[in-house]
Amino acid sequence: MELRNLKAFVEVVRQGGFSKAARALFSTQSTVSKAVGQLEAECGEALLERLGTGVRLTAAGELVYARALAMLAESEHLAAELADLRGLLSGRLRLGLPIFGSARLFAPLFAEYRSRWPNVEIELMEQGSARLEEALLAGEVELGVSLLPIGEAFSWQPVRDDPMMAVLAADHPLRGRERLRLAELANDPFILFEQGFALNTRIEHACSLRGFAPRLAARSGQLDFIIALVAAGLGVALLPRLLTEGRNLEPLGVVLVDETDLRWRAALSWRKGARLSPAARAWLVLAREKLA
Repeated sequence: MELRNLKAFVEVVRQGGFSKAARALFSTQSTVSKAVGQLEAECGEALLERLGTGVRLTAAGELVYARALAMLAESEHLAAELADLRGLLSGRLRLGLPIFGSARLFAPLFAEYRSRWPNVEIELMEQGSARLEEALLAGEVELGVSLLPIGEAFSWQPVRDDPMMAVLAADHPLRGRERLRLAELANDPFILFEQGFALNTRIEHACSLRGFAPRLAARSGQLDFIIALVAAGLGVALLPRLLTEGRNLEPLGVVLVDETDLRWRAALSWRKGARLSPAARAWLVLAREKLA
């Protein structure tokens, strides 16, 4: 199988159609269509259902897509390792970062990384931790940020261990406290994160251990909106300390949640047994150096 045909096929799936894939590949639609047709001929199966609104993977297409992602990733790793042998670190760093916290935690690393290895192309995916773990297993990214505990399918390197802070409305009876126990919020409605955020699961599990389920008031993937909902009296929010440090949240209350089993423990993770590219290994070394 030719890598160019696999690349065309993967891009059609990612873009949801042939014309968008052609633009992304700086090619023509007929060339992309021909490449996918050649791949289907090699496989002896239709890989895509051509729909009026786009494309959909067939059962065979699902299998080939997963393998194609891995093969293309290995091709990039090989090129990067050969470049590394020549004393020139190049290639691509495919990194998955969380939507919350990345600006404060990782932005300084990018400047340092760029100064050390200016020839590396950085490709970012920003999603919740649960979605990033799916992307790691699918080969869409090489490194991602996960929350501990992490499944056995991954290896990992610690990044940050933060307590959780309860963000409370100005008139909340616990607002003036220095710390509180999670059970004291059992009767409060909770503002949780959108689906795909692993922290939701950690919060729900911790509540369950204390005999209650958090009563959902709203969900959001925007930090400022979550804080605004708390200010409007809709409920309480639990945020890692990283997200509350340095922010003027007056007149809201920010109170430490004094629970050892409910903390924001972030780690850089990758598929167990995967051969990491030199670009990914360099990022891990830098993160260990700067985020110890």
